[in-house]
Amino acid sequence: MFITLEPDSEVPLYQQIHDRILEAIASGELKEGDKLDPVRRVAAEFGINPATVKKAYDALQADGVIETRGRSGSVIKKRVPTPQQRARLASDALRLATKARAQGLSDADIEAILATIKKGFVRCS
Repeated sequence: MFITLEPDSEVPLYQQIHDRILEAIASGELKEGDKLDPVRRVAAEFGINPATVKKAYDALQADGVIETRGRSGSVIKKRVPTPQQRARLASDALRLATKARAQGLSDADIEAILATIKKGFVRCS
């Protein structure tokens, strides 16, 4: 998997790693059972603190998209949301749509964004 980071971005590095991996899962580049590179290898590749990569992996695990198996590493989990995940995602989507509307996007704007997502993958940031 190829990740690029933007060190001068306002988005923290751990969030960039998290988002790029989520994008790779959503696009099908990473599939169930695929192993992620070890934390130390990713940290060395980018010259960053391993704690930054671990924070990204921990967030991905909290999102329910990866599973960490100790020394065996982290792998992409099967994509079957639990009822709790569905409820949380629905709540997150509603909150985001409400924020978009509050900032001036029309229903048509929001629907256009959703249509774009349906057609193909859209980068997180």
